[in-house]
Amino acid sequence: MEAPKLKVIVVGAGLGGCAAALAMKHHGHEVVVYEKVRAFRRLGDSLGLGENALKLLKRWGTPSLYERLMSIGNRSETMQIRRWHDGKVLAEQPLMDMAGRIGHRGDYHEAFLDGVRDVGVAIHMGREVVAYEEPEYRPGKHAKASARVVIRFADGSTDEADLVVGADGIKSRARELVLGFADAPRSSGYSCFRAYFPGAHLKTIEACREFVSRDCVNIWIGEDTHLVQNTLRDGDEFNWIVTRKIPSKEREADMMASESWFQPGDMDEVRRCIADVDPRIRAALENTESCLDWIICYRDPLPTWVSRRSHQIALLGDSCHAHLPTSAQGASQAAESAGVLAMCVSLSGGDVALATRTYEKLRYDRVRKSQTNGEDLRDRWHSALKNMDDGVEIDPESVKIRNRWLYAYDAEADTRERWAAVSANVADELRAGNITPLQ
Repeated sequence: MEAPKLKVIVVGAGLGGCAAALAMKHHGHEVVVYEKVRAFRRLGDSLGLGENALKLLKRWGTPSLYERLMSIGNRSETMQIRRWHDGKVLAEQPLMDMAGRIGHRGDYHEAFLDGVRDVGVAIHMGREVVAYEEPEYRPGKHAKASARVVIRFADGSTDEADLVVGADGIKSRARELVLGFADAPRSSGYSCFRAYFPGAHLKTIEACREFVSRDCVNIWIGEDTHLVQNTLRDGDEFNWIVTRKIPSKEREADMMASESWFQPGDMDEVRRCIADVDPRIRAALENTESCLDWIICYRDPLPTWVSRRSHQIALLGDSCHAHLPTSAQGASQAAESAGVLAMCVSLSGGDVALATRTYEKLRYDRVRKSQTNGEDLRDRWHSALKNMDDGVEIDPESVKIRNRWLYAYDAEADTRERWAAVSANVADELRAGNITPLQ
């Protein structure tokens, strides 16, 4: 069916929201983006974009967007996985096997924002959505011919659309609407100390000079701990992340902690955690002034990504499928979801309910495999050296990153191929008024 032009509101101008705007615009829809913050800052640290995402962004954006994205990432061809205490290389892989092109999250985000504006989509900052008003779904009626979803802002103003994409992160207000309740975070038992800073001063320290003289990525694995180092712009910028199992004495406080990227870290605690790590990388961490402490929380997999009343509000990205850092796929999977949702809208002929319900069913299994891939990697790294003597050789395959299977996938092509079968089942469920939960 030829899809009519729909109005799509994207709530949230993060990476997932920007990807959704690019995809919807590419497929011929009227798109507007609303973001609650008034201005973005260059926040965060390393982020990877895999080929599975880059191929879509190249397709949707202007040539300048793709060229810019390709210029941001780490230029190293390989990465090394090393033994914790002495840095012995246990395995070496192409860097693209890890997270694709690794760069600063803020640089990627700025490129995404400019890319959205370059294709003619407006991003309205300082517009906080506080409420949604949605019509009741009527089987047999395309959303284009029925009522729209109304969104209400903090200042009392409103807007409306045929489809609303909730891409406003882990604490999404749209997520609460879709679920019917606010789900609480669940402790993963792990936290990350993270730092990103100009690295020029490290070049004067002999011990760590090899890690700051050029772009490189190294990973040290130990018992219940791993450390990732990423050097960008030939040492002008330096990033490290220490992921550790939280000691039992800290678990109670961990359970009470909020999900925050901006909680200051304790550098004395960092030094205790790395006291026995390879002295070369320890020198770099000991010459770090400050860090952040990110307590990693889980959200249980959702039974649905789509509002029950109208089927015209769909979640995307962290609002429905947040990833662990070791998955190295959070942004890439959000881009995939954007492509699948936009393609479903096109293939549905404007039947938004059919599109959104098919979208969530097409995406769920792949996203869960991507998420659990990160859990598997963390567990393999944290247990590989337990009870193993220094003289025993480790099988390199046992510690390698296993993300290559993700990259050949084309989200839009896969949607075209599977649309007929999956959407037929969804249409039956919509007619019966009985949507099968995702899990």
